[in-house]
Amino acid sequence: MRRLWAGRAVALLGILVLALSLRSAVSAISPIVAEISVDIPLSSVGLGFLGALPPVFFAIAGIIAPPIAKRLGLELTIGLAVVAIVAGHLIRAFSDSYQVLAIGSSLALAAMGIANVLLPPAVKRYFPDRIGGITAAYVTIMSVSTALPAFGAAPLAEAYGWRTSLGVWSLTAAVAAVPWVLLFAKHRRGRSDQAPELVEAPPALVGRIWHSRTAWAIAITFSVTSLNAYAMFAWLPEILVQTVGVSNIQAGALLGLYSFIAVPGSILAPILVSRLRHPGWVIQAGVLFFLVGYAGLLLEPGTATVVWVALIGMGPVLFPVCLTLVNLRTRSQQASAALSGFVQAIGYTLGALGPLLVGVLHDATDGWSVPMLFLVAVALVGIPCGIILRRPRFIEQDLEERT
Repeated sequence: MRRLWAGRAVALLGILVLALSLRSAVSAISPIVAEISVDIPLSSVGLGFLGALPPVFFAIAGIIAPPIAKRLGLELTIGLAVVAIVAGHLIRAFSDSYQVLAIGSSLALAAMGIANVLLPPAVKRYFPDRIGGITAAYVTIMSVSTALPAFGAAPLAEAYGWRTSLGVWSLTAAVAAVPWVLLFAKHRRGRSDQAPELVEAPPALVGRIWHSRTAWAIAITFSVTSLNAYAMFAWLPEILVQTVGVSNIQAGALLGLYSFIAVPGSILAPILVSRLRHPGWVIQAGVLFFLVGYAGLLLEPGTATVVWVALIGMGPVLFPVCLTLVNLRTRSQQASAALSGFVQAIGYTLGALGPLLVGVLHDATDGWSVPMLFLVAVALVGIPCGIILRRPRFIEQDLEERT
């Protein structure tokens, strides 16, 4: 096994610093809706639309990112995505209408989606000998990237205004651009020894990835965690304010807890999955966390609220599990990129329904019980996927058997 820093320090920094910028646009708005609404009117439908944007653009990125990276190269594509993230944050911060706010959000989120898709193949390209550890590291940092805006948005808006609260996250994205510029420059000069050559998968084989049972199991598991997570990012503060009676700042802090509690799972899950022959039980554990947390909020919302929010926040352990399986269930970088795009396109497309359906069910029933029962039903879908993914099987094997 190569030493971690041997010839690939810039790549490691690029992956880790980029991860810090890949969720900052997701959780920065919902804690400061009241402040933004003073200058830009935000209706429930408008908020639901903004809540649905992350999975929508992450899904689109799952389709477009692999061919763009194939044409432009991995390093240049990621570098351009980072520049777009910076621009999106700044447009949001200077917006004077809902339309401009939505455009800035769309740009930032589309770019984040492209980087989302390309990080697993980047790990496979530069660190094929340390997939579990590097995946754990960058997914953990992504969890921090989600939690920091949730914790900091309301205090920043109260002290400096909502525009500063939204715009400050452009700074971390700007820093993330530096390593990828250096990697692209080295690649252009022919210094590609940092990136190990990998066995290529036949294009025809990768093109039929939707015929793989393993690929579908990973994609559906990803859908479960995506739908639940984005529903919570959009509506958890509102749920807590209305059912528990907490203040907006307290609700924002609990959203931060929801985001941050995923950090231990982000550290442990990729390492466990990469070492276990049968990782299905990790998926079943994630489903159980969702079920117990929602049950608590349904039955005793005012009692041990922190515990229920923490348990729901542990459910997205399925996210790092899926990202790890993208590399562990493929033999080549090309198959990894194809599977990453497939999984994220399916997962985020279905995930986009979360904020919208929860909002519709809330308006239809004038309460939160039915929306949470819907989320319980979605979580249960993860159980059969965990059973399928117990087998240590490559997607190439599934596809070869169909030829």
